[in-house]
Amino acid sequence: MSLSIFGNFLDTGPGIWEIILRMGLTAVFVGIIGIERQMRHKIAGVTTHLMVAFGACGIAILQDSLYNEALAMAPDLMALGIQANLERQRIIAQVVTGVGFLGAGTILKTSNGISGLTTAATIWLASMIGLCFGMGGYTIGIVLSIFSLVFLTGFRKVLDLTKLQHVKSPDTLGAEVIEK
Repeated sequence: MSLSIFGNFLDTGPGIWEIILRMGLTAVFVGIIGIERQMRHKIAGVTTHLMVAFGACGIAILQDSLYNEALAMAPDLMALGIQANLERQRIIAQVVTGVGFLGAGTILKTSNGISGLTTAATIWLASMIGLCFGMGGYTIGIVLSIFSLVFLTGFRKVLDLTKLQHVKSPDTLGAEVIEK
């Protein structure tokens, strides 16, 4: 194993430039979505979205490295009669669940309705984009980002031209009187 600060800690995982590429793509594409949320003065802006996405990307890179390391060790284990169970998808399930709880914290119910659903969804989406890039799925990460941004920004403008109006979140949350 290589212990160089510029090398990867696992011989079979992505190198430093591949890691920088994956994190860089995550920063660019999730950053744009985070900026859109921040410009709309939502509870979770660019920093929150990026931190969630970087965490998801980082754990996906680690999972990718560990999976490849286990895959490289599998023939030796099989020769010893040890069966290896390689499940690459487990980390994805854990991130989906964990970030779902984080997003739930942005949803607020008041007497005026519910707000924060789109922000919760974009936080969850940021983690999925981070996972895509972290696992090396550049195409799906880019396509997911573009589709998300188009529908997050452009679709709202299309709705404004029709009778289907987007419900505006209340300006002040928690200030209204709750009737019993």
